[in-house]
Amino acid sequence: MLDYALIDAVAAVLREGSFERAARALGVTPSAVSQRVKLIEERMGTALIVRGQPCMPTDAGARLCRHAERVAMLEADLRHDLPGVAGPGGAADRPVLPIAVNADSLATWFGEVIAGIAGEGAALLDVSIDDQDHTAEWLQRGRVLAAVTSLGTALPGCRSRRLGALRYRATASPAFVRRWFADGVTARTLAQAPCLVFDRKDRLQHRWAARIARRPVEPAAHRLPSAHAFVAAALADVGWAMNPEPLVSGHLRAGRLVELVPDTPLDVPLHWQVARIGAPLLDRLGLRVAEAARTSLLG
Repeated sequence: MLDYALIDAVAAVLREGSFERAARALGVTPSAVSQRVKLIEERMGTALIVRGQPCMPTDAGARLCRHAERVAMLEADLRHDLPGVAGPGGAADRPVLPIAVNADSLATWFGEVIAGIAGEGAALLDVSIDDQDHTAEWLQRGRVLAAVTSLGTALPGCRSRRLGALRYRATASPAFVRRWFADGVTARTLAQAPCLVFDRKDRLQHRWAARIARRPVEPAAHRLPSAHAFVAAALADVGWAMNPEPLVSGHLRAGRLVELVPDTPLDVPLHWQVARIGAPLLDRLGLRVAEAARTSLLG
């Protein structure tokens, strides 16, 4: 028989990132959290948490937390259908929905989804940000229950739905273009002109540059882990970037930004992958995601 008080301690440590923050969230002492984690690890005969800053799950820990999250959602649905079993209505009665989203979706269209779920008051969201080519890995490892991802093929135990495509434009300030692309947008100038990347995983700029140059290009890059910072940096002549069209359309119309090569957008297909657990709460989340994508993404 699983002891959910012990499982909740593991989940809290991984959700909060440390034993101290988990203790505050659970309303107990760090020592109590440590003892609970140690006890369940001894019972299961395996480590569940990799201690560090932040604490990370082992494969077994991730699997256990995913199970706990599923149980919490099923219990939330039961309380919704049978008010007689409802708890006091505090945070402990609301399950946490761990999801992974790419930064550009979060900055453009996914906020509508967050507002809708928050407005229901039935769940708390735990949103992790990663490149759209890597968010599926979070789902595969059991760290989230759903993800916005570029991967269309359904992962084992998951459903996949195509959402549409987010359009990007290779943009920079007019002054930046005059300085770095006076001789045209070529493999040589693209390699020399600084671009903006989210992190080491972000290859969007490289993909567009290779398409324009018709060969691989490794441009010099500033790393800025923020979609809005990309736009601000482009406006400040710092570099060029593949910016989501919804964030730069006004700047393009006003002439504050220009396309490096006019009418050469890059469309990135996005999909919604979600664990098959039969939880109405996850189904409602999926419906909100599909509705927001339908009005914001390209078909």
